[in-house]
Amino acid sequence: MKVIAEYLWMDGVKPTAGIRGKPRILELKDGITIDTLTSSEGLSHIPIWGFDGSSTEQATGDKSDCVLKPVRVYLDPIRTTANPKYTSILVVNEVMLVPGNVPHPSNTRAALRALAEEFKDQEFWFGLEQEYTFLRADTGRPAGFPEKGFPAQQGPYYCAVGADRISGREIMEKHLFVCLDAKLLIAGGNSEVMPGQWEWQMGNGTPTSDPLRVADDSLVARYLIARIAEQYGVVASFAAKPEKDWNGAGMHTNFSTKEMRATDVHFPLIIDRLRANHDAHIAVYGDGIQQRLTGIHETASYKEFSAGVSDRGASIRIPWQVAVDHKGYLEDRRPCANADPYVVEAMVMKTVMGK
Repeated sequence: MKVIAEYLWMDGVKPTAGIRGKPRILELKDGITIDTLTSSEGLSHIPIWGFDGSSTEQATGDKSDCVLKPVRVYLDPIRTTANPKYTSILVVNEVMLVPGNVPHPSNTRAALRALAEEFKDQEFWFGLEQEYTFLRADTGRPAGFPEKGFPAQQGPYYCAVGADRISGREIMEKHLFVCLDAKLLIAGGNSEVMPGQWEWQMGNGTPTSDPLRVADDSLVARYLIARIAEQYGVVASFAAKPEKDWNGAGMHTNFSTKEMRATDVHFPLIIDRLRANHDAHIAVYGDGIQQRLTGIHETASYKEFSAGVSDRGASIRIPWQVAVDHKGYLEDRRPCANADPYVVEAMVMKTVMGK
């Protein structure tokens, strides 16, 4: 049986790593189903592979081989729709050094994997609110912006309806459907405050929203939106500040532990730890964070830490329902849209646990 496997990995480009992918045709035994491949058993059927690391800023030309180690398998909804005759899958990989036993320095998933194991008794759940902006590939300007000048200022575009307010809905809708087909933990989406700007939410507030699953699903969702946008001649950009005088794009990070979901007794301690480590978080929360976190456009300043109930202009927002219930989760509003989800989640876990 022929299976088309798209191997996905994070490259080593600085300051913002991107997603790379290439297909491999696998010959598997007849009778292996997509349910088998996407189950815990599936990885046993997917071989390790390799790539030219000198072309992804992960190796030098004289020692260019890097190893792709499969870690999670998904249905490939794009190829499956294009040609259902073949079984098509997406394979998330960790990048390893030859021969495949040691994580590559660019492999940020490995660090999160270690923390997830160390703190598994804490039962961390994550939810990532991924904002992104559709940019015209020919001009680089946001979809919905006129050829010259600017549209009316923000206000009419958030969660809006109508061709005078919305650009890119067809792409967003297709992305929503393929994420569901791939069984990602997508929980919803909405248009944002700038024309051509959207958001999806990854993580469903259940035990399946563990750190590795949510970060892996986010990687796949980023790949899928880029693939769909290709067909429309637009770029799904994760730039932190695509337009100077408009809201930037973030990846607001909701997090909780088993204890946080039972009581808020330790919330002050957690917030104090986040305050004490503010600069360390800012340093790894994405390229362009100084341009985005200015203290205006619904952001706190990157120069100082703040927290508040229902405060969208704070570093850490305490949802009003959490304040009422005295239990739940916190929202870190500092990460940029282009931040590495593995790095962000790892940083939150370390700080919350006082590590």
